Amino acid sequence: MKQRHVMRPDFPAQWQITSATLLADTNSSHIWKAIAGEENSPVIVKILKPAGHEELRGAYYMRERDGHGSIRLLDLQLDPTMMLLEYAGDYDLKAHLDAGHDAETIRIAADLIRALHSPSGQALPNELQPLRKHFKSLFDLAGTAQDIYADAAKLALHLLDQPHEIIALHGDLHHENIIQSSRGWLAIDPHGLCGDAAFDCANLFYNPLGRDDLCLDEHRALTMAETFSEVIGKPASYILDYAFCYGCLSAAWHREDGNDADEARELKIAFALRKLRIETYP
Repeated sequence: MKQRHVMRPDFPAQWQITSATLLADTNSSHIWKAIAGEENSPVIVKILKPAGHEELRGAYYMRERDGHGSIRLLDLQLDPTMMLLEYAGDYDLKAHLDAGHDAETIRIAADLIRALHSPSGQALPNELQPLRKHFKSLFDLAGTAQDIYADAAKLALHLLDQPHEIIALHGDLHHENIIQSSRGWLAIDPHGLCGDAAFDCANLFYNPLGRDDLCLDEHRALTMAETFSEVIGKPASYILDYAFCYGCLSAAWHREDGNDADEARELKIAFALRKLRIETYP
């Protein structure tokens, strides 16, 4: 299929963009790698399409983080929405895993979660989406589909009702969103949520994509739960509960999109994690 030509946009003059290459054309945004400023530094420019308006929350999340575990938001322009972002590099945690370092990637992810959840000194942005709203697709589906959705919705409500600190959450932390930079491992492409710290651990149990042999490995899942437990100060069983609920939420999104294969894949892993949690921490 011939790739659609995308014209170079008019970047804000103060960014001093001297060259730009389109990296991705998604349903929600155009992403450019550019050279900017008097020092000719590499940067990323993310330009949101109308369908990507919700991704603006990620900009407010990065502003709150101010470089703590996340790439920096260097500037934000509205109408059209353009984010000028720190360029972290192109070596991600999936590549590190593929190089034979899966055990190390778990520790790297845990250390990054610690950094992402460290105080930034900034106020929590009002624009971040609360977890209760983020789970809407799962709650809407409960009672209309198979029992696993109803079980996950009930458990998610129980978790959300537990006393917990409301903090800024990346919301989509997985291997391809963790990049090795000159400042260490950093997170990119946040969803911009707020709520319980345990949620940021959940997606990692379903990744990398295409590696169900790892995602269904019980020993690996327990190692992850115990490692993340040390970081956020909650029991490993609590981490596995969030991982189960997240998988069912992700499956609900795939169901909305009519993506039967990915829905089944998420439910398979979610069911295995729930079984593991019940058998290990009854």
